[in-house]
Amino acid sequence: MLMIIEKCNNFLLSVTFYDELHQRGNQKQNIMKSLKITIAFFLLFNFAFSQAPAITIDISGSGTPVLFLPGFTTPGSVWDETVANLNGNHQNYLVSYAGFDGNAPIAMPWYDTIKKELIAYVNEKKLTDVIIIGHSMGGNLAIDIAASLPDSIKSLILIDSIPCMRELMMPGVTEAQIQYDSSYNKQMLSMNKEQFNQTATMMAQNMTNKKEKVNTLLNWILKADRETYVYGYTDLLKLDLRKSLDKVTAKTLIIGAAFPTIETAKTNYEKQYKDLPNKHIEMISDSKHFIMFDQPELLYEKINGFLNNG
Repeated sequence: MLMIIEKCNNFLLSVTFYDELHQRGNQKQNIMKSLKITIAFFLLFNFAFSQAPAITIDISGSGTPVLFLPGFTTPGSVWDETVANLNGNHQNYLVSYAGFDGNAPIAMPWYDTIKKELIAYVNEKKLTDVIIIGHSMGGNLAIDIAASLPDSIKSLILIDSIPCMRELMMPGVTEAQIQYDSSYNKQMLSMNKEQFNQTATMMAQNMTNKKEKVNTLLNWILKADRETYVYGYTDLLKLDLRKSLDKVTAKTLIIGAAFPTIETAKTNYEKQYKDLPNKHIEMISDSKHFIMFDQPELLYEKINGFLNNG
């Protein structure tokens, strides 16, 4: 990169010197045209190599590969206790996302870029018989990866994850109606620190029954890059993975929080996952969205039972 910059600087100096010596119109136009092309190429090259990665991965252990995918705003470390309570020998890949937990943000579309990098990672590392454990948005990514790489992904465990969040939150709203440029997004981006803190606090309180965990969730939200938080959530609202479910061949366990009631939650899961083959749905009582906080021991039991006994 330094060599390219030096060559570009030398080129610019030579062009300036040449222009001073020769003031002929046609020659000057040709030089400026070449200069613009060179600068455009340099900027494009520089941008390609300065773009932050969409994912960061911490690897531990050895054995069967397990890809741990957290939810929105959540760092890979949310899985530390799950990893510690996983039976058997596994190589654990804890993923974190651009724009969250201090990671540099990336350009939009955010979700699609993350998905592509995860698929490329599995291919480049030649991972096989992969188990993916995904929470919330991580479950969406798990479906996308399993649908794209059916020969590489052996099992999925989807924790409180729904294929089309928009259908539950905004019935009847189409993907085309969800845009980055919206009044809601503008409002979120323009909030001052105190206003955003109040909104984030309410969201954190609605995601766990454990009061001692609310500040953990709140800090993850507040640490997020604001544009990633706003536009990344827009990406999630546009998702409808129900059309990809029939491409998934991996054995799948779906673990849902029984909130607001077990009957309502289970009906929603059965309806949204009806086209997913080879699945089993388990509901966890007395839990909100972060089951790993509200019912950790029961969650570990369900995960280990599925992996050990199928």
